[in-house]
Amino acid sequence: MSPASGENTTTGTRREAELLNRVPDGLYIDGTWQPGTGEPIIVTDPATGRELKRIANAGVADGGRALDAAVAAGPAWAATAPRVRAEILRRAFDLLQERREDFALLMTIEMGKPLAEARAEVGYGGEFLRWFSEEAVRITGRFGPAPEGTGQMVVSQRPVGPCLLITPWNFPLAMATRKIAPALAAGCTVVIKPAELTPLTTLFFAQLLEDAGVPAGVVNVITTSESAEVSAPLIADPRLRKLSFTGSTGVGRALLRQAAEGVLRTSMELGGNAPFLVFADADLDRAVDGAMLAKFRNIGQACTAANRFIVHASVAEEFARRLVARVEALRIGRGTEPDVTIGPLVNDAAVANTEKLVSDALDRGATLLTGGFRPEGPGSFYAPTVLTDVAADSDLLRQEIFGPVVGIVTFTEEDEAIRLANDTEYGLISYVFTENIARGQRMIAGLDTGMMGLNTGLVSNAAAPFGGVKQSGLGREGGLEGIHEYLSPKYTLIPAS
Repeated sequence: MSPASGENTTTGTRREAELLNRVPDGLYIDGTWQPGTGEPIIVTDPATGRELKRIANAGVADGGRALDAAVAAGPAWAATAPRVRAEILRRAFDLLQERREDFALLMTIEMGKPLAEARAEVGYGGEFLRWFSEEAVRITGRFGPAPEGTGQMVVSQRPVGPCLLITPWNFPLAMATRKIAPALAAGCTVVIKPAELTPLTTLFFAQLLEDAGVPAGVVNVITTSESAEVSAPLIADPRLRKLSFTGSTGVGRALLRQAAEGVLRTSMELGGNAPFLVFADADLDRAVDGAMLAKFRNIGQACTAANRFIVHASVAEEFARRLVARVEALRIGRGTEPDVTIGPLVNDAAVANTEKLVSDALDRGATLLTGGFRPEGPGSFYAPTVLTDVAADSDLLRQEIFGPVVGIVTFTEEDEAIRLANDTEYGLISYVFTENIARGQRMIAGLDTGMMGLNTGLVSNAAAPFGGVKQSGLGREGGLEGIHEYLSPKYTLIPAS
């Protein structure tokens, strides 16, 4: 791994300062920017540890006012013509394209990902606005005779109602658009609570939505350092009808318990422990390309990140050799610097967790091929790491890593590969590399995951249903299925005359 060197240019620093000055620092409630009731939240740059901006900190009362606004705006927004809702979302998409460089830079400095990846997230996140602008006018029901001939059955779709959307820190724009766009397309109003670590992108996006014509109260943003305290009374409020959360499985379980009291509709996109299977007949160049995407995109901080590399014994050594060569060519540094391909982890706690997982694997007999250290200097960096001979009981294989670490284990038979892949409580995504079409089809049937990449390390698409099984969550985001998470079917019988 070669570290990038040098500070930002004066021009770059000036542009960052100007951009940060344009990011709102208040709570966005009922179409206005308002102060919070708590001590300001300090947002820092994970690459340097320096303060970026101080923003409003919502308390319980602020959350209540945000829900009040969403409830008040609900009937008018639900009654708004689907075409009008669609055109607003399309304007938001167009504005995002115009401001793509601003959003990319903002994500890079508040979250750490390289600028090229931040630009890709703007493209990906924007597609949810475009996709659901098109879905808004395609909400349909059905009409037909009752089988007994007793009348006509009508099934219509209604918006669920006010929604609480809780987003994670790792994809600050895409997680917001993936939830807000279908909610608005369906006719729902929302309160969104971004992660404390990366709230600036959501605040900047709320300003864009206002510019696109979203009416006051339809989207409300609360930033808070007291997430549980602020969210609990909102979830308990009988006026709230939907909860959508992306984050850890542990937090998701706690939220589901709270949501059960009000029998809320829920969407839960939770943790992952993705297997990455490489069979003996795999195209190894293609498999290594896929591994670099599936593991090191977003510095490994993605629920879709490949976690357990399960490689056929006959090609494991060669796969590892090629992968190490690619990993050692990665360039570590602040994401704004030229040619940087690996930025910092989100904070020092993330680095400490990664160090702990690697140490545990080494203590249990794993072999370190490259990396395994924290570079000197400021920022929350951890060197991209490759380990082989990882023991089955290692924490590295049991827990979600959320860092740039590859752990390789081997297999000899197809059934063994499937067993190893499914040996987890999680079931979000799997990756399979094989040139055998029949085997690929068997993997589609045999792997217990909600998504699968066959000979590719990147599967996310706004037009596809994103979500998992088992402890990886409930519901789907994106695709034809995504808007139905925010709609409730109503059946009416019209008796025969």
